[in-house]
Amino acid sequence: MGKKFVYMFSEGNGSMRELLGGKGANLAEMTGLGMPVPQGFTVTTEACTQYYADGEKINEEIQAEIYANLAKLEEIAGKKFGDLENPLLVSVRSGARASMPGMMDTILNLGLNDEVVEVMAKKTNNPRFAYDSYRRFIQMYSDVVMEVGKAYFEKLIDEMKEKKGVKMDTELDADDLKELARQFKAEYKEKKGVDFPTDPKEQLMGAIMAVFRSWDNPRAIYYRRMNDIPSSWGTAVNVQMMVFGNTGDNSGTGVAFTRNPATGEKKLFGEFLMNAQGEDVVAGVRTPQTIDQLAEVMPEAYNQFVEICGRLENHYRDMQDMEFTIEDRKLFMLQTRNGKRTAAAALKIACDLVDEGMISEKEAVCMIDPKQLDALLHPQFDAKALKAAKPIGSALPASPGAACGKVVFTAEDATEWAQKGEKVILVRLETSPEDIEGMHYSQGILTVRGGMTSHAAVVARGMGTCCVSGCGEIKMDEENKCFTLAGKTYHEGDYISLDGSTGNIYGEAIPTVEASIGGDFGRLMGWADEYRQLKVRTNADTPKDAQQAMSFGAQGIGLCRTEHMFFETDRIAAIREMICSDTVEQREAALAKLLPMQRGDFEGIYEAMQGNPVTIRFLDPPLHEFVPTAEEDIAALAKTMGKSVSDIHAIIAGLHEFNPMMGHRGCRLAVTYPEIAAMQTRAVIEAALNVQAKHPDWKMVPEIMIPLVGEVKELAYVKSVVVKTADELIAAAKSDMKYKVGTMIEIPRAALTADEIAKEAEFFSFGTNDLTQMTFGFSRDDAGKFLGAYYDKKIYESDPFAKLDQTGVGKLVEMAAKLGRATRPDIHLGICGEHGGDPSTVEFCHNTGLDYVSCSPFRVPIARLAAAQAAIKKPR
Repeated sequence: MGKKFVYMFSEGNGSMRELLGGKGANLAEMTGLGMPVPQGFTVTTEACTQYYADGEKINEEIQAEIYANLAKLEEIAGKKFGDLENPLLVSVRSGARASMPGMMDTILNLGLNDEVVEVMAKKTNNPRFAYDSYRRFIQMYSDVVMEVGKAYFEKLIDEMKEKKGVKMDTELDADDLKELARQFKAEYKEKKGVDFPTDPKEQLMGAIMAVFRSWDNPRAIYYRRMNDIPSSWGTAVNVQMMVFGNTGDNSGTGVAFTRNPATGEKKLFGEFLMNAQGEDVVAGVRTPQTIDQLAEVMPEAYNQFVEICGRLENHYRDMQDMEFTIEDRKLFMLQTRNGKRTAAAALKIACDLVDEGMISEKEAVCMIDPKQLDALLHPQFDAKALKAAKPIGSALPASPGAACGKVVFTAEDATEWAQKGEKVILVRLETSPEDIEGMHYSQGILTVRGGMTSHAAVVARGMGTCCVSGCGEIKMDEENKCFTLAGKTYHEGDYISLDGSTGNIYGEAIPTVEASIGGDFGRLMGWADEYRQLKVRTNADTPKDAQQAMSFGAQGIGLCRTEHMFFETDRIAAIREMICSDTVEQREAALAKLLPMQRGDFEGIYEAMQGNPVTIRFLDPPLHEFVPTAEEDIAALAKTMGKSVSDIHAIIAGLHEFNPMMGHRGCRLAVTYPEIAAMQTRAVIEAALNVQAKHPDWKMVPEIMIPLVGEVKELAYVKSVVVKTADELIAAAKSDMKYKVGTMIEIPRAALTADEIAKEAEFFSFGTNDLTQMTFGFSRDDAGKFLGAYYDKKIYESDPFAKLDQTGVGKLVEMAAKLGRATRPDIHLGICGEHGGDPSTVEFCHNTGLDYVSCSPFRVPIARLAAAQAAIKKPR
């Protein structure tokens, strides 16, 4: 006996997630706890990997193992697959290690064919139920396994309802459903050219292969890239005995959470539908009842369910998301998992569980996904404007936050408009997993159908995107890209606003204001700060950004870019004069105009940072970025400089570069024009001396960072200019102020020769944006043209500019850190690329032994939490 590819639920347990996937492991765990779980078996994630290795087929060994376990299931059930006396029906569901809602496909009622459905109709004395189950099976199997789209079948159902003059699916009788099953099979044959499969074993293999295939559908790949899930994990398949929620009014199905997933309140939250199957609740085709109403409809099932919820939450020590079915008054649990929740709910639940003595502070810190904090720090509506605005409608508040944008009707349009810089709100009848990319790009999502647990709601909550769902009053006209609500028609491009916390919809643009952060956030971040060993700084170029970052807990500035300060109208003129100067004296005169402005900027930033360290990067971009392009600006510059327009054109042409990213920029500017470095040093040191004089209790130690060094002699030359200027100023001020000169490591050669560079540099800051570009050899701005093809062909799994490439670029960082410390043991090491706010990169920086990460202000809390989790996982 080689590897085991199939496990009965009774053979597994909760710790086998990697093999059985999340759903399979939890079903095994619930079985072990003696809960009412319909029995079944799990085909492992390794079987999925094997399926791809064998060229997308299930080999005979695995097939034999599946059939052997099917025989065991038949024995437990006392029913047989395809039997005409006592037929067994199963559901086939996917379940990866990481929860991927709506990404993978489910098939119910598998095992039905023309003969078996007759037997079921007789046995249950309920032909309507039998044919309802059959038409659902044909529809799902066709959609999921054979990729015949759902829409064709929906159309046939709508035609049938129209013919009968009824509104609800439940009003169709047995004969109607039997006729629909016949039409569905005909539709299948027309689309596929073969008959619908009647052999249950053939159906089962087809379904298992479809689940394996769906691991690689475009929406699953996109979801994995957004959530750092490797494609090598594969998905498991769960084959489970069917229980039926659609046998009549004594049956039903539902979804529930042990606490409210939007607010975190400790109260059962969920929905159910009587006489329905699971996908009806999630797909939001009918609007469900709330879970507490189950107490009136079926008290005994409700009480048992409440007791199970308590046991599951205590067992998993976390909020659970559960699916259940009631068949003829008997309760069955179909799945449980740690529930997806909003950021505010996540913090409340973590703090409550600590207060309830269920988990420790360390466990609470590790429970929160750092990326989720983003949603908390995001805007809410301006209270005054909101009071004045009148809602045009309201529906279910499915995912909190405030969103304002232009209406679009397809996910493709949402993506396209957003990439052009438009803020959009996606309006759909209901969302489906194909819409995930458009949802990602939208400010908010509004759906006509669906409940609080529909696809749109679950996915939006996970992304931290505002969502209002189930607004049935909307009359949709997708063909003409418009909808009507409260008597007014809204067209593509019109502004609307959504309040995801109340469910209100507004037919106008309402201004939003910054978020305010509550007590749970402060408590959790306090615990995080106790455990983390990495400091967190921010990238900020203005006092406003610096203050914002301080309020989020930043411990300094890791990158202050000086060039951003030069683009203001009064300053750009002086920079242009400097660029067009012929002599050092002319250049110095132009720079002298900039000196007081630059000094004022630095004073503002030092004041905002209250004595915390500030690293200022000297001028970095190529000079052509500052020159005028408009003719009237060129003429004005010519007049100021006493030159002709053609002289200025010649200077501009002379600045043109074939590859500006690798051109005349960074420390190369200071080597050519040392007077630039002298002016910037003067501004930094004078500002620090002025602020120190005002605040004797602060200890000002300015950090001057020379960009784009690739050779130690470059650094030594620019550093000599800095030191001469700084020392003269400090001596003249009779001060004993210290300062540091360091460099950005952003050229591979600098990383390779870091032991040499550390002889001159007192600190390194890794500029991972440029280091990534130079290591990969492609520019961030152009990579978008081909990265898509690289994801499709699995050459890359994530964007190297969003998530640090630890194998290549990471090796350079580790090497430079090691070489730098060997030369200068007290060297300070940090990272200041945008990667600094990515949780997996923060963990890498912790493990590499860096002193700090620096990221944009809104990502500071994310980095603080990620740093704490890294330290808890692997203390240094």
